[in-house]
Amino acid sequence: MFRRVKAFDQAAPANYVAGLGRGAIGFTTRSDIGPARPDDPVDMLGAMGRGRGMAPPPGGLTMGGIPIGLPGGGRGSGTAGVGGFGRETDDSGDRGDYSETNYDEFSGYTGTGLFNDMPYDQDDAEADDIYAKVDERMDSKRKRRRELKQLEDMKKARRERPKISDQFADLKTTLATVSDAEWEAIPDIGDHSLRYKQARRAEIYTPVPDNLLDPRTQTSTTVVSGLDTPSGMASTVGGMTSSLTGLAEARGAVLSLKLDKMSDSISGQTVVDPKGYLTDLNSLKITSDAEVGDIKKARLLMRSVTLTNPKHAPGWIAAARLEEVAGKLVQARSLIAAGCDACPGSEDVWLEAARLQTPENAKKVLATAVRHVPTSVKVWLAAAKLEASDDATKLVLRRALEFVPGAAAVWQAVIELEDADGARLMLGRAVECVPQSVDMWLALARLETYEHAKRTLNRARATIPTDPTIWIAAAKLEEANGKGANVDKIITAALRSLSRHDVVIDRDTWLQEAEACERAGAPLTCAALVRQTLGLGVEEEDRKRTWMDDAETFTGRQALATAKAIYAHALATFPGKKSIWLRAVALEKQINTPASKAAAMSLLREAITACPTCELLWLMAAKEAWLQGSVEDARSILRQAFSANPNSEEIWLAAVKLEWENNEIERARALLARARAVAPSARVWMKSVLLERETQRGDAEEELLRSGIERYKSFDKLHMMAGQFYEDMGNVEAARKAYRDGLAACPKSVPLWRLSARLEEATAGATKARSVLEVARLRNPKNDLLWLEAVRLEMRLGNTKGQENLLAKALQDCPESGVLLAEAIDNAPRTQKKRVSLEALKKKDNDPAVCLAVAKLFWHERKVPKARKWLERTVQLNPDFGDGWATYYAFELKDGNEAQRAAVLERCVAAEPRHGDRWCTVSKQTANRKKATAELLKLVVASLPVLHHDA
Repeated sequence: MFRRVKAFDQAAPANYVAGLGRGAIGFTTRSDIGPARPDDPVDMLGAMGRGRGMAPPPGGLTMGGIPIGLPGGGRGSGTAGVGGFGRETDDSGDRGDYSETNYDEFSGYTGTGLFNDMPYDQDDAEADDIYAKVDERMDSKRKRRRELKQLEDMKKARRERPKISDQFADLKTTLATVSDAEWEAIPDIGDHSLRYKQARRAEIYTPVPDNLLDPRTQTSTTVVSGLDTPSGMASTVGGMTSSLTGLAEARGAVLSLKLDKMSDSISGQTVVDPKGYLTDLNSLKITSDAEVGDIKKARLLMRSVTLTNPKHAPGWIAAARLEEVAGKLVQARSLIAAGCDACPGSEDVWLEAARLQTPENAKKVLATAVRHVPTSVKVWLAAAKLEASDDATKLVLRRALEFVPGAAAVWQAVIELEDADGARLMLGRAVECVPQSVDMWLALARLETYEHAKRTLNRARATIPTDPTIWIAAAKLEEANGKGANVDKIITAALRSLSRHDVVIDRDTWLQEAEACERAGAPLTCAALVRQTLGLGVEEEDRKRTWMDDAETFTGRQALATAKAIYAHALATFPGKKSIWLRAVALEKQINTPASKAAAMSLLREAITACPTCELLWLMAAKEAWLQGSVEDARSILRQAFSANPNSEEIWLAAVKLEWENNEIERARALLARARAVAPSARVWMKSVLLERETQRGDAEEELLRSGIERYKSFDKLHMMAGQFYEDMGNVEAARKAYRDGLAACPKSVPLWRLSARLEEATAGATKARSVLEVARLRNPKNDLLWLEAVRLEMRLGNTKGQENLLAKALQDCPESGVLLAEAIDNAPRTQKKRVSLEALKKKDNDPAVCLAVAKLFWHERKVPKARKWLERTVQLNPDFGDGWATYYAFELKDGNEAQRAAVLERCVAAEPRHGDRWCTVSKQTANRKKATAELLKLVVASLPVLHHDA
């Protein structure tokens, strides 16, 4: 049964407002407000919201004298309605607009705000003043900069887009000076509107071509036979008949007349050069109206210059050149002649006048010129150039020497026309007339004998003591005549003499002179200059670094003798610096001449004496002696190396290699036995095993392997050699055990894991090999070579899908691996190879394996130049990468010439590569151990797969 809640029967509590708890408030719509504002102010707030039982104001509410009701009354507006219909009692008269349209997040409600009806006291005024000061302070920051920026922007805008009034402002100011009569004389502009232009354009008539009119006349012509007689009215008026093709015929006649003018009057051949016709057209100057105006202005200016200052020679020259540019050569000659009369003492005017004349007239002009300016060297030389024969030129120049005996240029010109004996006589006179000319002294010394040349250079040094060129020439003279011992004395005396005469001795300048001496074939003078000047101006602690930089600079400029002299001086100063010895030896090998090879051997002997503890220098000396064919010298050097470094592993192994390479097996075996006793090491044991393997002494090899592994368990190569030994013997279990023991001792050895996997692949199957490689990857995470071995295992098995999956996982694990990226390029489908190669280059563009894969891709696509470029990049990135050299040589065998093949082979031999999968596979075979690099290269090339469909 339904029970009524008692709360509904009780009275409402005090101050209860219905709906206030859920946010219900009154609202006002536009219909409540009315169509317009009231004319008279109405106390709306006094009428709205009155309490219960309250009546309207006396007289009621009116708007414009018309009685109105209260807006919102009795509509639940939340305010007390008129006559007590409201439910709320409003204590305050605030009825502002608090809707969302009148709300701002920063300042709250605007208009009739929350506090607009509050009294404005002194605290409010103080707060407003503080806020105003803060705003003013914030606005003053960077005010100057902001104002300047605004001003600059305004100026820029006015410059780029000026107003029309601004553009004509200067013209408007001149209107004040216009009189009434001038203003009335200004013509009207007329009506040039578009409609008149269009109407006029429609009235333009164009002549109709003859080929259109001629057929119409033919169709409209009436054919009259002999039996028909036209009527009298149809007869043709005389003189009205004319040919419509007359204009075309006239044009043809004019053209034929022009061609007749061009033809020869005798043979009828054309006189127009067909090859030079276009050139002649280009030479025609088409002068525009603007250029003509400029020339006229310039002509007036030049005339003013020549009239106001007729003695000013440049003015006459400029006026003449103006007329020349304008194409008026006669006027130009006339002007320059007037200039010669006005300025007879100016050589420039006479030279300009000669230039504008024909050669014959130019001779006359210059003949007149030498009478007015007999001491002008330029005029005499210009007159000599106009002569046709050498005899006439000599005559003019000798006549010039009578007037200007101190002109070095005239002496030089006349000496060039003489033979050796005549030049010697002329130079003897020239050095007397022009004693300060160094070139004259040096030229005379070159033409003299040794004794006379010495006297000439001594006279030159006495006359010009501040010129170092004379001293250097004297040193070259001594060197050329086999007096090399005097070269250093002359250069030393030169520096002392120049210092006494306060000549600045610049180090760089003297080194450049040394380089010039090398180019001139005077290496002793070059070395002397380097020795005397290399240390000038260099701090003691900076000498080694500065000198090495100088040597590298001159080596880069192919001044090898200068660099050699720098190294020699550096070694004399720092004999214990092995780096300088190594650089000096490398430079001698770079020169690569028989003399340089002997010099390299001599340097190495000095080096091992100066640096006896440097093993590398001993090894280089022994190898150089061996390469030069002297095995005994190499042995002697190694014996001395043993004395200086008794426990050096490198020297012991070098001695073993020397005997081994010369087929002295017993000596090599004895040296290895002694090395194992005196300086035991893992490498010594490995070389011992290799020697026994090559001589096919299995028992000794096995014994050495067992003892070496017991002694050096962490040396993975001994474990690998043991596994290979048992594989060759056919003992699979022993080989597996050897690899297992090696992996237990060397779990980080990647080659050992790969050999073990290949053994399992060959004997136990692919499943066991996969298991080994998975364990290897767990022990050695993020190793690209192990991933590569797993990918190639699937490739050998023909599992294409598994290969692709493994390669994708490998690239996720090692995204920057060059070998994996190259494998991806090689195994990608043909249509995707370019995309894969681009992605690989983005990740690793400086990896030789990636570059090699890209080169093979271009080779396959028959893009030979690009393939060669990428192969060159491969071998430059890593010269030790044997697979790159082999592919490069195979490429040149197919698509190169003989010179290119020889160049690649020579560079490969010089690089002596040691790494690369295919290279190591071939080079580490016992049968190929003693073969040279060139032979190994050809063997690797033969083992390469077909890289190109035509290869």
